[in-house]
Amino acid sequence: MEDRAKYVLIGLFTFAVILGAFGFVYWLHATSSTKDSATYRVIFSGSVTGLRPGAPVLFNGIRVGEVSSLGLTDNPAEVAAMLSVTPKTPVRADTTVSLDYAGLTGIASVSLKGNLGTAPPLEGDPPTLRAQTLSGDMSSAARETLAHVDAILTQNQESLHKSIKNIETFTDALARNSDNIDTILRTGAETMTSVKQLADNLDKRTADITAGVLQVTDSANKQINIVGNDAHRAINNIDRAVTDLAKNPSRILFGGSGSR
Repeated sequence: MEDRAKYVLIGLFTFAVILGAFGFVYWLHATSSTKDSATYRVIFSGSVTGLRPGAPVLFNGIRVGEVSSLGLTDNPAEVAAMLSVTPKTPVRADTTVSLDYAGLTGIASVSLKGNLGTAPPLEGDPPTLRAQTLSGDMSSAARETLAHVDAILTQNQESLHKSIKNIETFTDALARNSDNIDTILRTGAETMTSVKQLADNLDKRTADITAGVLQVTDSANKQINIVGNDAHRAINNIDRAVTDLAKNPSRILFGGSGSR
């Protein structure tokens, strides 16, 4: 009985310690939030699909706080969002507000953009900003895009089905003829090797023929030079004979030296 009472006391003490720790953390968070944040109210006209409590608040692209709560106003077409941001955030009367969406996920964040640093500070309790008119959100755009894609797929369903069947048929044919394809590839490789060898042989033959032609050409040139030299000497002899005949024709006709 005493052991059971000890266990009960230990359990109650442990529970009290845990409860006290949670209470301390909550108090610390509440006091730090109250002390280190400024509250603003933003009025949105139209839907704020994708915006949730805890969503980030950005000022010129830098995170400065989060959305603390969302609610409706007296106007059914409007939504009020409470923002909790750092006190040094330069929110002024000319600060513009809009919703930004992250990709196609539809998750929204509140974007604040500063203009003139000389603009007066916001007034009211809490200070209130009115967001730019929403022309649509990313979720709607994504839904419209997906609907358009779905319509295209529906219209071309038969063609897509045929294309898929053709791909399957081609894939099956490749699988069935994989051995033949390997053989063709090997044969093609051997053929390329043979073509290369043939080209190398042709290069050698061409080189040999070229060398032979050059040798014949050199020999012919030498013979032509010899014949030319002989012809030149013969012409010189004839020229001398003609000259002698012109100078002393009696020598040719009667022999001897002739009279001078």
